[in-house]
Amino acid sequence: MPVIKSNGINIYYEERGQGAPLLLIMGITAPGSVWEKHVAAWEKHFRCILVDNRGVGFSDKPAEPYSTAQMADDCAGLLDYLQLSDVHVVGVSMGSTIAQQLAIRHPKMVKSIVLMCPWARCDNTAKAVFEHMVDCKARFRPEEFSRFIQLLIFSKRTWDDDQAYQAMLEDRQNAAQDTNPQPLIGLEGQAAACVNHAVLDQLPSITAPVLVVGGEEDIFTPVWMAEEVARAIPNAEIHLYEKSGHAFHWENLNDFNERVINWLRRHA
Repeated sequence: MPVIKSNGINIYYEERGQGAPLLLIMGITAPGSVWEKHVAAWEKHFRCILVDNRGVGFSDKPAEPYSTAQMADDCAGLLDYLQLSDVHVVGVSMGSTIAQQLAIRHPKMVKSIVLMCPWARCDNTAKAVFEHMVDCKARFRPEEFSRFIQLLIFSKRTWDDDQAYQAMLEDRQNAAQDTNPQPLIGLEGQAAACVNHAVLDQLPSITAPVLVVGGEEDIFTPVWMAEEVARAIPNAEIHLYEKSGHAFHWENLNDFNERVINWLRRHA
């Protein structure tokens, strides 16, 4: 397994495809492998680098609060190891906050950024959601916790679709059989990073091209968060999917995959 030492911990990563480097940063609770439905399309055009964030997957899981700045430095260490700079970056949810910090703290490493369902700060509601997520993880069986996450990320359109609902049931069963689940300490660390992410006043310093993407029916990170990020970053573009939630990228899979490919090509 490709594991390197970065920022004082072991970080796991994988590479798929060839071309311009594309760093993919996943959201809270999820390892890099969750990018699969996107990498299947993107690896035909880009050298995709999938990283397990600290706290999940095969990367180390320190028992302490994390920060988005710290996790951005984890990614910077990986890029240093790979001798890469001027890299395209796509980050989803927590991954978008890490991507923001990467652009702020290591601007020469970032060529362009796609920020999926991002936020620049948490209001009290958002803080309570992340705190409740930790409480649920501590008390629920894995399949119950999976259902809770599904309630946060999928829109009514997906819940009402019989085929999509069947896939959700299967995902819950898979969660119950996961041989490498995220431990509570990992989620606690990641949730602290999410809650304390506060960079609204620093976003105007980002000079790389930015595409913000969200779902109009996102109840996890509501649309005002994405709009606030897009307003704060000079010349950022924004696209919001109708009748879509936090998982808009799965709910509009083909359109989203092609949209990202085309946008990254325009900023090659």
